[in-house]
Amino acid sequence: MIRIIPVTSAGMDRLFRVAAAGSALLVPVLLAAFLIQLGWGSFPAWREFGPGFIIGTDWDPVANSYGALPAIVGTLLTTALALLISIPPAFVTALFLVDAPAGIGEVLSQALDLLAAIPSVIYGMWGLFVLVPLMQDYVQPFLSETLHLGRIPFFGQDGNGFGILTASLILALMVLPYMSAVMRNVFKMTPGVLRESAYGIGCTRWETARDIVMRYGIRGLLGGIFIGLGRALGETMAVLFVVGNVVEMPVDLYASGTTIAATLANNFAEADGILRAVLFALGLILLLMALGVQILAQYYLFMTGAKRGEK
Repeated sequence: MIRIIPVTSAGMDRLFRVAAAGSALLVPVLLAAFLIQLGWGSFPAWREFGPGFIIGTDWDPVANSYGALPAIVGTLLTTALALLISIPPAFVTALFLVDAPAGIGEVLSQALDLLAAIPSVIYGMWGLFVLVPLMQDYVQPFLSETLHLGRIPFFGQDGNGFGILTASLILALMVLPYMSAVMRNVFKMTPGVLRESAYGIGCTRWETARDIVMRYGIRGLLGGIFIGLGRALGETMAVLFVVGNVVEMPVDLYASGTTIAATLANNFAEADGILRAVLFALGLILLLMALGVQILAQYYLFMTGAKRGEK
């Protein structure tokens, strides 16, 4: 006969505390495990190339000569351009969704959430078969020849559709739904009386958004931007399809390049020996970059809250 031991309220509370503490401790334990694994796996690469591996530009598997700078520069370039492209439309889209009529706003909000749920490989396939031909045949000639942007150093004169700019556009499309959804929720948290008062004294929608909504929800807006930054920093499949996958320093925005995540995906399956250690080192660099973004985000949010007297 099975005896059921009654659980008291105090026992349940004690069990909940233990479970909560264990869950909280699991986060730093996992982070430490990732750092130890990547550090141990990358040790032969650091021993072979030293700190110069970070600023090295060679990538020659035959000669076992490797450098991380092209992948690091490609990662930073695509991420920065993606944010520059996606932040303005994300802000405007969120502002429109808040002020849109109830039926239209709900439908568009659901469509925005669906865009955020699309797998990155679908974005990559769309980029390969749709965006790359458009970039090659129409966008790049229009930018370089019609608008004469090719005269700007590092912009580029011509390309084959692949490259840093195309990868940045794909990343911008991917992170835009995330940032716009966060900004939409921030705008909805703004008290209606503040916005109505601004409209009442003659402020335009832009003035209300700039002086009321943005100042009230600046921490949430920054949080949305940093979410997009973290999402773009480690993206793999979508970038892999369109970046060109050439491990060399990009000479312009039309040039083919690579990112850290794309380099890992391209080489890890067949890597052994020193190349495997090099890929572990790249993974460690990417993890440290992601941690740096999180620390920077927390710092900015803390400083923004301190200026406003928030905790």
